Amino acid sequence: MKRLESKVVIITGAAMGLGLATAKELASRGVNLTLVDYNAKSLDDARAELNKEFPDVKVITVVADVSQEDAVKNYVDETVKAFGRIDGLYNNAGIEGKQASITEYDVNVFKKVIDINLMGVYYAMRYVIPVMQKQKYGRIVNVASVGGIRGVLNQMPYVASKHAVSGMTKNAALEYGRDGINTNAIAPGAILTPMVAEAFRQVNPTDPKAAETEYAQRNPVKRLGLPHEVAKVVAFLLSEDASYLNGQTIAIDGGESNVYGNV
Repeated sequence: MKRLESKVVIITGAAMGLGLATAKELASRGVNLTLVDYNAKSLDDARAELNKEFPDVKVITVVADVSQEDAVKNYVDETVKAFGRIDGLYNNAGIEGKQASITEYDVNVFKKVIDINLMGVYYAMRYVIPVMQKQKYGRIVNVASVGGIRGVLNQMPYVASKHAVSGMTKNAALEYGRDGINTNAIAPGAILTPMVAEAFRQVNPTDPKAAETEYAQRNPVKRLGLPHEVAKVVAFLLSEDASYLNGQTIAIDGGESNVYGNV
């Protein structure tokens, strides 16, 4: 997919998991990158890894808490300063929060999940879209999760935030499609990332691997997904090849969101 070569893409939550996997996929296709994360050490490690493997790709890093509007504006400004344009935005940063029932959920944790998962995505679009409007071109991919298309037991704020991301994706598509900006979302299921591993530890602290195995049996393909499988879909959505795909939330979950009952 050479149609991504020399494009400029911002990735939030880029230091690990789906963010880093996508950074590697895009770098392999010649994309210049702005990597954004709150963890400075992990971000430096990610950049070093990319520089070693893809020396011809330009990579800058910006430490930022995506729930802070000024920090988001800064990473957008830094990207324009470094590259002169922004072709793509992968709004990947997010947290799961804790697992608890609706009536027992810690309100402060609830607010933090909303601030990062919802407001972080909104702030990014708020400041990236004007840049893309000037270019008359842009691709935005938001991470909605399967928690954005169905309920997930004991994860009320996560589900609420991810449904909102799917809704914002639809609105952005309606409002800015005329400007050459396509906005879509992905809804990954259980992908083997550090965040998902932590969820299994919460479900079964003594044997998280057993929780993972049990969960995988509910999936039509009887396994969890891998980060590179998600990264390839994101790369397509960020490319010129996705020219007529707009306002969609695409499940990447082995078909699990279609299941009713046991399979």
